[in-house]
Amino acid sequence: MHAKRLTRTLTCIAVLSLAATGCGLSGGSDSGDATAGGCKVDKGNVGSGKLTGDVKGTITFQTTNLKKDFGGFFNGVIADFQKAHPGTKVKWIDDPGDNTFTSRTVADAQACTMADVINVNAPTATALTKAGYLLDIGTKDPAASKPFVPSFWKTATFANASGKAIHTTLPWYTGGVLLTYNKDLLQKAGVDPAKPPTSIFGLFADYEKVAKAADGKYFATMANPIWRIPADFDQMGIKVLSADGKSAVFGDDPRTTQWVAWMAKLYKEGAMPKDSLSSSNDPSTLYSQGKVAYGSTNPSFVRFVKQNSPSVYDKTAVGQQPYDALGRASAGAPQYISVAATSKNAPTALSFAEFLTNAENQTAWCKDPDVVIFPTTTDSLNDPFFQNVTGSDPFSQARKLVADQLKTADTNQTNLSPAVQNAIVSQVQLAMQGKKSPADAVKDAQEKANELLKQGS
Repeated sequence: MHAKRLTRTLTCIAVLSLAATGCGLSGGSDSGDATAGGCKVDKGNVGSGKLTGDVKGTITFQTTNLKKDFGGFFNGVIADFQKAHPGTKVKWIDDPGDNTFTSRTVADAQACTMADVINVNAPTATALTKAGYLLDIGTKDPAASKPFVPSFWKTATFANASGKAIHTTLPWYTGGVLLTYNKDLLQKAGVDPAKPPTSIFGLFADYEKVAKAADGKYFATMANPIWRIPADFDQMGIKVLSADGKSAVFGDDPRTTQWVAWMAKLYKEGAMPKDSLSSSNDPSTLYSQGKVAYGSTNPSFVRFVKQNSPSVYDKTAVGQQPYDALGRASAGAPQYISVAATSKNAPTALSFAEFLTNAENQTAWCKDPDVVIFPTTTDSLNDPFFQNVTGSDPFSQARKLVADQLKTADTNQTNLSPAVQNAIVSQVQLAMQGKKSPADAVKDAQEKANELLKQGS
């Protein structure tokens, strides 16, 4: 779940045409009641068969914390859609975003009040798909995959209640994954900023050097393992779940215990702030204060630093996130756009969702000078903007590095429900506090994860 590594402005969680691209919806409504989750819905929203119906009427569209910085852009997109489809109206809701996003969204879905079109991250999509609250876009519009890079379209599948992988999301944008660091602090620790490590354990060794040099005056990174699980495991090639997704297998790999042992050692040696073990805060604030050597692995993090701490921005550089066992860069998990299966106006909602994520709109938003994000459509990635990056400042270098990565990047990720992820994280936290051995923590984490998977959590 590289999505966990995104900074709060764009993470906690996230929209976009100049020319309309309809999704081929026509004909009369397939009336009659059915259910999605526990909600009564039009039977055309569920089951097999292409979605039909007129693109008209009112829908709600939910983003997270975007109105302040990108209100003008998204209002323009909405206006373009409404102009292309007379008789439609899109009401934009902007969620403030916090670590309860998934639980609140699931609660909205259970109350049958979830927005018609909603930006979701992988954990939220996992939970909503399993509960049956998202439209099966792959079935309802078989042509929906055409604009997207195949590897990104592949990531847009999530398991339903029976364990079948279905396309309940449209891949929207990705932040990419890289190292962001304070050159001055690394040099003080004897770490060469120009030679990033090639493995996760190599990165941990650099964290240890920072801890020894800092002697409590600053830190290497944040402690809460929620930012790293299962992202680090994916990067290391540690298999987290069985092929059918019904059982946890990460504990079968000895490197998992080594990883937990490293985390415990680093925490004990002061590489991480003690009070950050259970904190949901990402590195943004402390990095901007010059108190953490490594920032977020999301390229858009450099925008936050530039805006909030110019002096630290001047000391900031970006480098390649360790390839590790993947052997190539990771693009991280993209952000997604979903349509509620509970929508009372699903044809319009699906049309708008595809309009948001088309190549023209993705390219337009990614060109915004105040953001470093990357598209998931083939045509967008072929745009000269992403292929001919210039500039030597951290912002430009972040854009160039990830643009180069995306040509060959791996988009594999493990999708864990929040309950399963939290069960694993809590055991690692106990090991980091010295309350359990790394081996026992891994063993117990796998057992607890399996219990939850059997319960369908």
